[in-house]
Amino acid sequence: MAVNAPLDEQGPDGSDAPVFPDILGPGLKVVFCGLNPGLSSAAVKRPFANPTNRFWRVLHEAGFTPTRLASTDSQELLRYGCGLTTAVRRATVGSDEIATHEFVAGAAALRMRIRTYAPVHLAFMGKAAYRAIERRTRVEWGLQAASFEGAQAWVMPNTSGLNRAFKLDALIAAYGELRQAAFADLSRTRTAASGTSPR
Repeated sequence: MAVNAPLDEQGPDGSDAPVFPDILGPGLKVVFCGLNPGLSSAAVKRPFANPTNRFWRVLHEAGFTPTRLASTDSQELLRYGCGLTTAVRRATVGSDEIATHEFVAGAAALRMRIRTYAPVHLAFMGKAAYRAIERRTRVEWGLQAASFEGAQAWVMPNTSGLNRAFKLDALIAAYGELRQAAFADLSRTRTAASGTSPR
């Protein structure tokens, strides 16, 4: 059964403990890796607590959750085969306040978490963390060619309200592609059970 990662978790590199618990456990289809916590989330010790962040709406409309969750319901993600962690533990107003060396410093601890819980897919929410950790100068959106500690790596647009480059429809489409890849087996099972042909 999936359980929360401990609040006082530290990576082997001595990275800071999370400001709220990671939502991790074995057998997850997708772990979403945020860049770092926002100040609103740090204040209440819950992920994506800022009402301007579109994370919960996007997850629902992309098909990950049957209802629209809120930060107070974040534990419910485990029921739907999803988890949450962050690349950097330090809370800031915006992710642009995180320096490249902070992503690099937190990489060993992130790698250990992914090896330990072994999700099928790992979705980096924004290019900055993946680019720094994997030492890439150019990163495309979507599924990456190389895996990340055994997980299929994705780079997804950040759902922050500060990310004006992606409208809601574009976010839903991008996350919908990940959802389809991660839960394709479940969709096939439902289709077979209903006796209908896949489109």
